Amino acid sequence: MVEKNEIVTVEVTDMAVSGEGIGKVDGYALFIKDTVIGDVAEVKITKVKKNYGYARLMELLKASADRVELACPVARQCGGCQIQALSYEKQLQFKQEKVRGSLIRVGGFDAAFVDQVMEPIAGMEEPFHYRNKAQYPVGTDKAGNLRAGFYAGRTHQIIPNLDCALGAKVNRTILEKILAFMKEYHISAYDETQRKGLVRHVLIRCGFATGEIMVCLVLNGKKLPHSQALVEVLRSIPGMASITYSINQENTNVIMGNEIRLLWGKEYITDRIGSVKYQISPLSFYQVNPVQTEVLYRQALEYADLTGKETVWDLYCGIGTISLFLAQKAAKVYGVEIVPQAIEDARRNAQINGIRNAEFFVGKAEEVLPEYYDRYEREHPGEHAYADVIVVDPPRKGCAQSVLDTMVKMQPERIVYVSCDSATLARDLKYLCGGGYEVKRVRACDMFPETVHTECVVWIQRKHI
Repeated sequence: MVEKNEIVTVEVTDMAVSGEGIGKVDGYALFIKDTVIGDVAEVKITKVKKNYGYARLMELLKASADRVELACPVARQCGGCQIQALSYEKQLQFKQEKVRGSLIRVGGFDAAFVDQVMEPIAGMEEPFHYRNKAQYPVGTDKAGNLRAGFYAGRTHQIIPNLDCALGAKVNRTILEKILAFMKEYHISAYDETQRKGLVRHVLIRCGFATGEIMVCLVLNGKKLPHSQALVEVLRSIPGMASITYSINQENTNVIMGNEIRLLWGKEYITDRIGSVKYQISPLSFYQVNPVQTEVLYRQALEYADLTGKETVWDLYCGIGTISLFLAQKAAKVYGVEIVPQAIEDARRNAQINGIRNAEFFVGKAEEVLPEYYDRYEREHPGEHAYADVIVVDPPRKGCAQSVLDTMVKMQPERIVYVSCDSATLARDLKYLCGGGYEVKRVRACDMFPETVHTECVVWIQRKHI
């Protein structure tokens, strides 16, 4: 039996779904961050449990053939890119197997069936600098020097990094100008332990299709001193379209405050996915990888198999990104989202695109859809509340039980399930397949290269007996 703080040599033979390498010492499994399959490493055991433990990489003795040089010098400390050390080809294999494994283990689907319905994962040509949004905490080091970067995993310790390998390349220039402004005008950074200081975070959003840039400073206060000096510096950056600040004086881990004030330009930027335009405010939810978002949505549209006559429900619709994509091919689309600001954005986005066959409702999907179904059944005796297609894109926890129940009752011809968590996806597919549906096709889409996360879209068809 191994002991805590013991140093051992181990060969990594597997990888966990969270990205750690897995090796065994006398049959005892160790989870080792920053290692990949094929590595031989000297590791220090940090935690011991009955059947497995955790260890920290001390020295790489033999590098795996699939290991690549890290693109970011602080990747290990930051922890945001859990599998950056793995070649991109192997990253895609890892994610394909992650989805496959969830369908088999959690969903209970036969392995041969899963292999039959799974299409190849959709990867990226360029798996770096794909994020159109970044939120940088701002603070000071022990010497009092300003810094910005990202929090180390499970901490609020800022790892200085102005040049994230996943973010837009312009982010570094913007951050350098903001930090220089703060230093020149003695603008303080927020200290969350003392709850003092002004600038908490810097939000940067980029419209990849339009070139428009948004900067929003999150403040522990109601105004930014010398703000016009900052505006003059930032507006000189090509593409700058919106400079705002968000007021957040709460003792909270939530980054953005609810009140946004305009300093210069517009209160939003515009971007496109395919031919659909979207206005994006600082508080808007918008997929962070627009290149792969178009791939994902086109796959969802293909699985929906619309002819122009269908009624479609889009649950958890956000700012209407999928809804408006579907509306181009459907007769009517109903979108449901709990966040009122998102629904305002969705309605505005429908208007600027001239889309008149999309209607949006504020509320929880788990309440709106069942209430619609029950009300329709009451008001139309002998008729059936119906949708031709239902699209769901739920949060990581998956669909609420009431949503699954109501979908089965409404008996749409097709359900298109977009998921960011393959385990809850598999759980929900198991339920739907027990309610008269069958899985026809599954495709993973790599929305988040260099990380363990992946999106997935599934075509679910009603059985006709």
